[in-house]
Amino acid sequence: MGFVPHPDRRPVLVAGASSGIGAATAEWLAGQGYPVALAARRVERLQALAEKIVADGGEAVAVPLDVTDEASVIDCVAKAQAALGDLEIVVAGAGDLAVGLSYQTSPEAFADQINIHLNGAYRVYRAVIGGMIDRGRGDFVFIGSDVAIRPRPWSSAYVAAKSGIDGLVATIQLELEGTGVRAGVVRPGQTLTGMGMDLDPEVTENMLNDWIKHGLARHGNFLAPEHIAQAVAAMVTMPRGAHMRSVEVEAEGAVPKNKLAAKGQDR
Repeated sequence: MGFVPHPDRRPVLVAGASSGIGAATAEWLAGQGYPVALAARRVERLQALAEKIVADGGEAVAVPLDVTDEASVIDCVAKAQAALGDLEIVVAGAGDLAVGLSYQTSPEAFADQINIHLNGAYRVYRAVIGGMIDRGRGDFVFIGSDVAIRPRPWSSAYVAAKSGIDGLVATIQLELEGTGVRAGVVRPGQTLTGMGMDLDPEVTENMLNDWIKHGLARHGNFLAPEHIAQAVAAMVTMPRGAHMRSVEVEAEGAVPKNKLAAKGQDR
């Protein structure tokens, strides 16, 4: 059985494109020639990034999006497709981070994290998947997290949401088999983004100490958002007939300077 080939023009929607992984992914794909719709709540940041992409020779539009609001999701998809054409690639990466011990987190705060990271991603998926199935092609990428495999203390709601993403994607992959549409999950390890950078210093110290105690902070290296963008790009540029179902990206442990110096590579 054959596959509907990728068209020459593959419009992209990136949910959560105002900063961090989403912004890097949008910019990376735009640099590879993909028309990109940048979607998030902070429209002024989206507009600035869209203008930069256009100035660099790419094609981009900024579209407001609140993944917790179904009407906003539907409106965002409609505006993106009106501007760029039918969406061939969608990346669901909107989210923020609230931390706290599970027994001190309010039910409302817990539910908010689930609503953003899990329900929000599902809303975006539900808004675009019908068109992809009708066309017999498309790539939907969920941004998950390695916490689904190695949970970390102080982030029970985030862990629950990202574990839910893993279960959702596994189910979706079964349901989409034979439709021509591919769905996958990229699981970043610790990544240097704006998410979590406004946390209380004392809370952050207590959290990191617990991570160390449980062996969850082996080194201090962090990924850059661009590393995750490259993983997303690898997934969606796979030729038809192949399906990259999941990819985990972790920060490489630093090589000690004395070893680099011994090899003449200490720069």
